[in-house]
Amino acid sequence: MKNRKEFHEKANSHIKKAGFFILSFNFLILNSFNILPVTAATEEPVLSVVHSQENANQWTGITDRLQTIGVKYCVIPLTDVKSGADWGDRRVLFLPNVETLTPTQAIALEEWMSKGGRLIASGPIGSLSSPGVRQLLRSLLGGYWGFSLSEIEQIKPTKTKIPEWANQTELFGKIRGGVVIPNDMGTESPAVWNSKDNPAAVVTTERTTFLGWRWGTDTASAAELDNAWLKASINHYLTALAPSNRMKKIAGGSPNCSTTVAAAPRGQGAGEQGSRGAEGQRSSSSPSSLPPKTATAPIPRALPIVKPPSSQEAIDQLEQAVRLDVAPNSNEPIDNNQAIALQQELENLIGRVESAHLAVSADAVKEGVGISEGKQTSRHLETYNSQSVKEQPIQLASTKLGGLATATSKGQALAQARVISKNLPQLIAQKNYALARQQWLAAKTILWQQFPVDRRLAQPEIRAVWLDRGTIVRAGSKAGLAQIFDRLAQTGINTVFFETVNAGYTIYPSQVAKEQNPLIRGWDPLKDAVKLAHERDMELHAWVWTFAAGNQRHNEIINLNPNYPGPVLAAHPDWANYDNLGKMIPVGQTKQFFDPANPEVRQYLLKLYEEIVTHYDVDGLQLDYIRYPFQDPSAGRIYGYGKAARAQFQQLTGIDPINISPSQPELWQKWTAFRTEQVDSFVAKVSEQLRQKRPNLILSVAVFPLPEQERIQKIQQNWETWARRGDVDLIVPMTYALDTSRFQRLAQPWIASKQLGATLLVPGIRLLSLPTIGTFDQLQLVRDLPVSGYALFAAENFNNDLQKLFISTQGRVQSTKSEPIPHRQPFQTAAIRYTALQREWKFVFQNDPPERPAQTISDFNNQAEVLRSALNQLAASPSPSNLLVAKASLTRFQSQFRVLMSQEIKSNSYQVKVWENRLVTIERLLRYGERRLQLHP
Repeated sequence: MKNRKEFHEKANSHIKKAGFFILSFNFLILNSFNILPVTAATEEPVLSVVHSQENANQWTGITDRLQTIGVKYCVIPLTDVKSGADWGDRRVLFLPNVETLTPTQAIALEEWMSKGGRLIASGPIGSLSSPGVRQLLRSLLGGYWGFSLSEIEQIKPTKTKIPEWANQTELFGKIRGGVVIPNDMGTESPAVWNSKDNPAAVVTTERTTFLGWRWGTDTASAAELDNAWLKASINHYLTALAPSNRMKKIAGGSPNCSTTVAAAPRGQGAGEQGSRGAEGQRSSSSPSSLPPKTATAPIPRALPIVKPPSSQEAIDQLEQAVRLDVAPNSNEPIDNNQAIALQQELENLIGRVESAHLAVSADAVKEGVGISEGKQTSRHLETYNSQSVKEQPIQLASTKLGGLATATSKGQALAQARVISKNLPQLIAQKNYALARQQWLAAKTILWQQFPVDRRLAQPEIRAVWLDRGTIVRAGSKAGLAQIFDRLAQTGINTVFFETVNAGYTIYPSQVAKEQNPLIRGWDPLKDAVKLAHERDMELHAWVWTFAAGNQRHNEIINLNPNYPGPVLAAHPDWANYDNLGKMIPVGQTKQFFDPANPEVRQYLLKLYEEIVTHYDVDGLQLDYIRYPFQDPSAGRIYGYGKAARAQFQQLTGIDPINISPSQPELWQKWTAFRTEQVDSFVAKVSEQLRQKRPNLILSVAVFPLPEQERIQKIQQNWETWARRGDVDLIVPMTYALDTSRFQRLAQPWIASKQLGATLLVPGIRLLSLPTIGTFDQLQLVRDLPVSGYALFAAENFNNDLQKLFISTQGRVQSTKSEPIPHRQPFQTAAIRYTALQREWKFVFQNDPPERPAQTISDFNNQAEVLRSALNQLAASPSPSNLLVAKASLTRFQSQFRVLMSQEIKSNSYQVKVWENRLVTIERLLRYGERRLQLHP
């Protein structure tokens, strides 16, 4: 996993190896799946069981259970799971506790399932894989492993479409497992945990069953319960496939395939983990598995260079580029929940298109552009002067798509999309699933083409981009860097997160750090970047890796041994952190980490950051990797056993944390809280110390948008606390998704959160593999939600199409006065954004007056003017008294606004919600401005 995914020079070759093509947004018709006929398999095993290094130490338990069930099975090494593999007539594949899959293996699973194969999985499947693989597995499995439960829990049945499961009492008992998070569509949960909110323990789809525990391990569940679930799942799929394919009572493995496993490679599988229980319980007879009591020596550079384990971090979401929520030619059933979700997504997209057009239309009025003939209503913003927005003809490969004639104007496109949305439930009720999918995708494509991309529509907002190390290195000089800043400035970007510390190296010649990045010779990019940004009225924030100290990817680029821990840990091995097996780099990951509890580490980092903010006129500092590596305590993968951490915790509790396991809830909670506090206290110290040196410094953090408790258990990152305390100005969650609905689902909980105090939230958008118009769609959603801007990852993927789009829709305004940036001038931003908002509803109501008493409308307009005046006064003269007046005026107006819009919301709920969101944005800007006013009266 990566906070800022590293894109280096070999990305293109990795992309080719992955065998994908980046498709533009207007792809629509896919080849239909070729479903193979099912034949009886009396001579072949009906089940394939995947063996990997990760389940090697559990293999005895797995095979014992398979023998007990009596299912005829075949063992397949994970390395044989690849595209085009011939798996004979075996119709069901079982992946017990396999956590690391490559993109090739995940794609092979998808291809096989598209041909009629069925999949059963258990445990945190794919949890150590790249984000793109995990995303694909979520789609295939109907959900994903969320987090491990701290205690044994009872599972119980729910109402399900598989009634025979609910009636089998042997399926329900006590298990130590984890919560499975189901997808919104096409998934049901036949078994749930008997705990708060009854989270899912098992999820199923038409093609998959996902068991939320490690099957085949005695510490997770009894053999009888494991056997009951596997047997029920196999019979269910074989029954669905063909009566003749029901499970045969033939014991043992097939004579035609292997039921034995080759010895695990040295240092892997059972050979390494044999002294540990399957669920990570420590064996007292295994001193060799303890982390070293003294730090290991640095890896000498003279060692032969061995390539690191294959990983797709540089392209870790590429495989999502060709994934759709719906396959247009598939006639798989769509259940009621899916139908509702599809309809809602289409309605929301219609709303975003109309919202974008309204912003352009209202802005055109401000500029003196007249309104064309015909009423301009809030629901049907169909016609306005051609100088405002030019109608964009639909450009599809065919004049008809899925039975839908192509539209020729925005009005026709919106009308057709509404008809499709209205008719979706009927098509689904008639079981015409393929046509429903085709028309849904056709409507989405048509609507995307109707976004007004030839006029500026953005209000003052944070428009940030991460300028990654690879792009800086390729620039090579100040002149090369100037070209990048010119492009960014033209597109309206006003904030640059400039990668300054990466893998233990600084991008600049430092007096504190051990070594400047060897790819930079005789050049100070940070010095030049600050100057170039400020010359273009942009802010430059130094982006630093905090606790990540080394990187195998970077070692490969600069021809070092992949296990070289970076220049800092090489010089100070006592500063290193370790997992519970004594390894610096956790299983399935690629980076060494510092021990956050080490006072020398903390002192070094603080001194380094102080050098950055005092020697360079940077506007801000962004902390990345402000966390521990990813862990899974229930699987015995735990991190944080640095020399200093162990000593400090033992001094506090009298117990070496290496001897604590999740089966000891009270002690385990103390150990988790201890590690979390190391991160919390360091953020507080950075904030306190740097603000003393630079009171106006903006401090931001790049964070994971995982649920709070899951995040604390997995990476000890409790950023809500940093926000509430006022330690940071900006929270930048990495809400990366390749479609807008997923992006919204990731961002919405934090946007609606009441736990962030006065801190501003800036959602992150990942550009890799995201279609240009898909990027615009996500930006429009951001502008319709109560947030103050966005951050784009990364400059490396900022292509010419995006540049053109951004120049026209948010490019720099030619004026003598610079546009304010929300985190720097919150009161000015609030005033300008409110004026634009007021212009929108005036534009709507002048052309389609609301049915309200004249006095009600007059009172509303008067209060709106009072608020405008108060915000303008605050922007011109920030003071506690003016702020108090503005806040009171806003509160009164928000209350009146809801009353006036009670009828309008029935006909145009999306736009009314957008207006309410923008008022909330103004409220948050005032709250943030109040905190800055208190710090800098």
